[in-house]
Amino acid sequence: MHNRILLVLGTRPEAIKLAPVYRALQTRSQFEVRLAVTGQHREMLDDALATFQITPDYDLALMREAQTPSDLIALMLPRLDQIITAFGPSCVVVQGDTTTTFGGALAGYLRRILVVHVEAGLRTGDKYAPYPEEVLRRMVADIADLHFAPTIQARHNLLIEGIADSKIHVTGNTAIDAIRWVLANTPPIIPAALRHLSAGFMARRFILVTCHRRESFGPELESIMTAIANLAAEFRELAFLFPVHLNPNVQRAAHQLLGGLVNVHLCKPLPYGAFAHVLNACYFVMTDSGGIQEEAAELGKPVLVMRRTTERGEGIAAGAAFLVGMDALEIESQARRLLCDEAFYQRIAVASEVYGDGAAAHQIAEILEAELLIRGE
Repeated sequence: MHNRILLVLGTRPEAIKLAPVYRALQTRSQFEVRLAVTGQHREMLDDALATFQITPDYDLALMREAQTPSDLIALMLPRLDQIITAFGPSCVVVQGDTTTTFGGALAGYLRRILVVHVEAGLRTGDKYAPYPEEVLRRMVADIADLHFAPTIQARHNLLIEGIADSKIHVTGNTAIDAIRWVLANTPPIIPAALRHLSAGFMARRFILVTCHRRESFGPELESIMTAIANLAAEFRELAFLFPVHLNPNVQRAAHQLLGGLVNVHLCKPLPYGAFAHVLNACYFVMTDSGGIQEEAAELGKPVLVMRRTTERGEGIAAGAAFLVGMDALEIESQARRLLCDEAFYQRIAVASEVYGDGAAAHQIAEILEAELLIRGE
């Protein structure tokens, strides 16, 4: 008897973090696994799936220009309901905290199907940071039947919200599985987006920058860009590589404030395989991303987290990351310390398994198999 499992995802981070789960489930003959994508991200989603050699079974292609989360949910639910009705899965698996995550969980719940949440329990305690992700993941926690928490802290967060301990499993984060697989299975080539740089760019000391959070848009985003500009002017021998998110707010701020600086290289978002190698080669990272905090810890790359708060406090506690906020002076001060104090840098630029050991997907598949057996699915 086959247990039918439907994975639902829509964005690049979801694809990256569910790819190892999808592959682990597919290796077990008792599972019939299908993948539905909403297309919440389009180009970046397709790239991530291609990196892991995964083709979705259902592509809803829902994204429209200027679409709101409400629009996406309204389009998503009836389409997912049709897929669930036709396929008849034993469970629906979602990951993280996106609009697609919530929509997939809700669609499963409405059909009284087991809902499985990968990367459960991340919290900042501020419902507007990150927005809307903090509230979406809290709502998914109320819906989900099985919670795969990446860390002990994430498990604790779920317990204090009233989730039964028997429904929570600490597995590590599948982001670690993903980046280990990519670094081992894709060549470390300079991506096409960077061909204008010298062939020796990856051997230089360079800083990797990413920025995309909605709550930063406006003066705080300008403050972040100002900090990068000031650092680039002060440390002219350094290169700053900034794959600019496709959101128009980020594009506008980056090109207006950084576009004319010779040692700041603005490019399109990189394919995930190329990005993993770039991250592995950089000196340190300046970011507001959540997933990069995990990947960088695995690779021993210090991180300046340009946010007011983070749901990944484990890296901060371990000394692998520093919460620097969005004030230009504070960002510059912490970056200067990493650049000028070699002993300090060497002390913290050490690979850490604080977010997992690369076996999360295997554990998830094993636990899910046992859970479905108990339920008689």
